[in-house]
Amino acid sequence: MAQPTETSAAPPTPPVSDARRLAQRAKAAAPRLAELSQSQIDAIVTAVALAAQARVESFARLAVEETGFGVVADKVQKNRFAAERVFEFIKPMRTVGVIHRDDTRKVVEIAEPFGVVAAIVPSTNPTSTAIYKILIALKARCPIVISPHPSAAQCITQVAEVLNAAALAAGAPDGAVSWMTRLSLDGTQELMRHRDVAVILATGGMGLVRAAYSAGKPAYGVGPGNAPCYIERTADVAKAAGDILLGKSFDNGVLCSSPNSVVVDAAVADEAKRQFQAQGGYFLSAVEAQVLAAALVTPQRLPNPAFVGKSATHIAQALGIRVPETTRALIAELDGVGRDFPLSIEKLCPVLSYYVVADWQEGCERCKQILRYGGMGHTMSIHSQNEPIILEFGLKKPAFRICVNTPTTHGSIGLTTGLDPAMTLGCGGYGGNITSDNITPRHLLNIKRLAYELRPASTGRSPVPTAGPRLPRTTPAAPEAGLTAASVTAHVEALLAGRSGAAPAAAQVVATPTPSIAQFVCEEDVRQAIALGRTILIGERTIVTPLAREVGEAGKVLVQAGWSGTGAR
Repeated sequence: MAQPTETSAAPPTPPVSDARRLAQRAKAAAPRLAELSQSQIDAIVTAVALAAQARVESFARLAVEETGFGVVADKVQKNRFAAERVFEFIKPMRTVGVIHRDDTRKVVEIAEPFGVVAAIVPSTNPTSTAIYKILIALKARCPIVISPHPSAAQCITQVAEVLNAAALAAGAPDGAVSWMTRLSLDGTQELMRHRDVAVILATGGMGLVRAAYSAGKPAYGVGPGNAPCYIERTADVAKAAGDILLGKSFDNGVLCSSPNSVVVDAAVADEAKRQFQAQGGYFLSAVEAQVLAAALVTPQRLPNPAFVGKSATHIAQALGIRVPETTRALIAELDGVGRDFPLSIEKLCPVLSYYVVADWQEGCERCKQILRYGGMGHTMSIHSQNEPIILEFGLKKPAFRICVNTPTTHGSIGLTTGLDPAMTLGCGGYGGNITSDNITPRHLLNIKRLAYELRPASTGRSPVPTAGPRLPRTTPAAPEAGLTAASVTAHVEALLAGRSGAAPAAAQVVATPTPSIAQFVCEEDVRQAIALGRTILIGERTIVTPLAREVGEAGKVLVQAGWSGTGAR
């Protein structure tokens, strides 16, 4: 009978082989990139930023043509934000050598690159995210390997090629910027798990982000952003409506921080509705809202890809809903949040859910409900002139970017606010992320610290006093008497009382015809014996404090009586 033959493992697929090769190539480039000076790194980053700035329009057009998502003009603005605003922010950062000195604490901080970066780039914001991630990685002296989303592979690859050429011309080592050309899920997973990859920058759907966090590497992932926008009764209602519509229609709502729900105080609800309608918001009827919900939200409670990044008029026309040509967003009035209200999820297109609440306390709770339904830790906005209420929202909301009187889309990334400019926004513990920060080159650095002594180390023990000269004895001295019961009691009471008040009396060393064994010995007893040139007789039941034993043995004043046990306790 034929014997079974041993089968060899299947060869890796081309995407897996590609991932391994690129990770190894980047690892080889890491030492050379790490040795560059600050001026050399800054020259490379400047060259890359200038190359991106020259192509912001062509990159934007290619992204829209390939993916079908968004608006060219808005993608130009996002590309410019990454190539200019992010660059200007990181330009003065020190990321090489000594980056900080604290003369008071005598601590010197030294930057160390994290290592090879695996960068996952999405289809919704492909070119701007690629520009941003390449810039912050190179600024931190980290080689980067990009895994493009298959639906945006061409535009992401073009960004990588252009920026890599600029980096090489400015002195970057070969392998500092790499990108996968054979794309598959197993290839991306292999890249994230590869031993030569040090850290992951993951931007994409929840499945991809979870895969990044389970790859066994440090990872900066981004959760979903079901951002609520609260209009409080003291708000400039016209500006609030305009901000929300601007943020929702910007690039057709594909940013994770795009507004998804409006929560408005009843006191200004009528005015708010007028302002939304006047500025391009179309309020759906109950029947129209049901039609939209059935088409837009899949059974898995995800946005239908057919409508992601499409305009409000395109979506309405596809569903047979007649809206004005000037419509910027479709608005559905809802009574609740959750599975029974499909349009309460993150929608990634110009569709808003709309809620009216009695006051700011009810508004606060409604915003929490919305965030808990797929937006924990990400972003929200409040439109108000009441500073105590604004602060209350800051204290109580489970969102780490609370934009005040500005669009969430623009405020969260640092375009209209003082937040660190970034295209990757951490959601912290609320969203299952490692950080709540906007990700910058600082997150791709490890910091070494030189720490100088400020105070001498101490054992917590008093120094052993030096006894005065003692006359040599020609014959062994007879053991001196130990402590009396009264002195033991006094010492114990003094210790329990924390030795407050006057110092306890020293041990009474009493000479008696028959030497007695001390019952209790503390440090004061030993010091008194040293001062008097006497010894203390201890036995196996004598209680000797640790400091008394140390000082007594050093001063040779503790004399042990003969015993059969294990010694003093």
